[in-house]
Amino acid sequence: MSRFRGGGSRGRGRPGGGARGGRPGSGSRPGGPGSYGSRESNLALASKVVTLPPSISVVDLATTLNTPPAQIIKALLQKGISSTINNLLEHDASQAIAEALGFTVITAEERAAQVAEAEATGTPVTPIRSMPVPPVTAPAPVAEHVDHFGSDGELVTRPPVVTIMGHVDHGKTSLLDALREAHVAEGEAGGITQHIGAYQVEQQGRKITFIDTPGHAAFTAMRARGAQVTDLAIIVVAADDGVMPQTVESIQHARAAQVPFIIAINKIDRANARPERVKQQLADHGVLVTGWGGEVETVEVSALQKLGLDDLLEMILLVTDIAEPTADPEASGSGSIIEARVDRSRGPVATILVQNGTLRVGDWVCVDKTGGRIRAMADFRGERLREAGPSTPVEITGLEEVPAAGDRFTVMPDEHALRVVLKERKDREIDPGTRRLSLDEILAGISLGEVKELNVILKADVQGSVEAIRGALEKVGGSVTGTTLRVLYDAVGAPTDTDINLAVASRAVIVAFNVRTTSNVKTFAESQGVEIREYQIIYNLLDDLETALRGLVEPTFREVVFGHAEVRAVFRAGKGEAIVGAFVRDGLIRRGTAARVIRGGEVVYNGRIGSLRRFKDDVREVAGGYECGLGLENCPDPRVGDVVEIFGRERV
Repeated sequence: MSRFRGGGSRGRGRPGGGARGGRPGSGSRPGGPGSYGSRESNLALASKVVTLPPSISVVDLATTLNTPPAQIIKALLQKGISSTINNLLEHDASQAIAEALGFTVITAEERAAQVAEAEATGTPVTPIRSMPVPPVTAPAPVAEHVDHFGSDGELVTRPPVVTIMGHVDHGKTSLLDALREAHVAEGEAGGITQHIGAYQVEQQGRKITFIDTPGHAAFTAMRARGAQVTDLAIIVVAADDGVMPQTVESIQHARAAQVPFIIAINKIDRANARPERVKQQLADHGVLVTGWGGEVETVEVSALQKLGLDDLLEMILLVTDIAEPTADPEASGSGSIIEARVDRSRGPVATILVQNGTLRVGDWVCVDKTGGRIRAMADFRGERLREAGPSTPVEITGLEEVPAAGDRFTVMPDEHALRVVLKERKDREIDPGTRRLSLDEILAGISLGEVKELNVILKADVQGSVEAIRGALEKVGGSVTGTTLRVLYDAVGAPTDTDINLAVASRAVIVAFNVRTTSNVKTFAESQGVEIREYQIIYNLLDDLETALRGLVEPTFREVVFGHAEVRAVFRAGKGEAIVGAFVRDGLIRRGTAARVIRGGEVVYNGRIGSLRRFKDDVREVAGGYECGLGLENCPDPRVGDVVEIFGRERV
């Protein structure tokens, strides 16, 4: 089993067992991410003993341990686990992190035995950070020191969240419009007054939330900022055009996000539709659909004729039911920003997706380095709401600044708590543990046993180069045991902003072969902490990546002697460059290489050949058996009979 699972708000360890609202003194949990900075001092009284649920999100683990999320993520990286604040950690991973931070982890049974013993002896119960324990009679002050995590009984099934991606002109927008027109709740079809980037449809009495993003670029940009908002991706492929470059990109981006996907074969009403050819092309790109020996589901649809829409929605419910998306509606609201803009009359307006808990008008919310109090909230039909539960997309006003798509939002207990967190975030420099690693840093991490996988995004000048390099990289990855080299995405052309976002989201290095990266993209990459490695020689590219996989932080070099020359005349000595006439006895003499002068078996000079001549011509090298003129930099006293040894270093 994987040690962590991506999944937004599916956590069964989501805080929120106390009274809703999180007001001071209410006994409820603080407001999620970032609240570690504004906790009351009662947690400081708790011992460093903790009980953990079978699975817990990174942000909830940070809240439980009163530790910044960045420190948790850094500790995970040191143990070879790449994660974001939304990922779920299995118990062994969360226990390892807690113990690394100095906590003692005990089981719920051990905690229950402690409480029973304390109750029997009449002694106070030692406060810990824990899951709820069986009902006991404990002093009221102690109960206030215990964090409550939602049990399985508090979690409810939430609507799945779906996004649609695919090649341009393959019918993504038409499919979205067809679903919206045919399957919004009865009586609501004519009531859609605005487009807010997300909406809900109904199928068999169950809701499905669709995120309307402009393709895989926005999808990856959101994930790069830590937003794992979707439970399922639908890849739209036109039955007449077949698999196209953006189709492959969409599939690779969904795989990098570890999001399951369905193939929707659109435009089956056309005379030249060839769905079987589409399945063959998918197989050629490593996507095996059902009926072709794989498990990826396909649905044939026509957005124009509204054919197969019910089948598509039923398949969405079938696939997402396997993962059982759940949330705790009693918890404080948290989720992600879908899109945001400035409205002239209303100020900053944001479309958000509530992923866990319930968001209410009047709540104070924190979004990255901004926040505010929700003044108004409306659904995709434009109807005013007082509250919104899990998987509900809404448009809100009241934020002080425009947030970025993919930013996480969290309800805070009050304005004071919000200001404390915002001040801390604005004053704090970016934690090095939260930045993406360069190839050298990944290389060092592999050496220390902290990183076991090297993710690569490959861009090259022509398709032939892409295929050749990818094949060579697969061989390199298979040659180094204990590590993995994974090519997340490859394409022809220079690196783009979309590639940068994918690299940020996946902790990948971008390798560019024979293509020139624009200054704008380089600036964006530097701002995001992404390294772009540019190469013109394929062997250098392969050598660097193989070195990284082998964990050689500092390459090993050895000294190599290239040749010897005997001094037969001294033309100039003293300060500056000494000029001597010499005969090359063996090897090869090159200008600019290192040289040493040997006299009587002892080295009397170490320096460099500054100039090299044959007769009156400047030359780059002179072979054995020829005479030449040597310029030795800063050689004070060359003599006839001295031997000049030319040497250098080469990687072992």
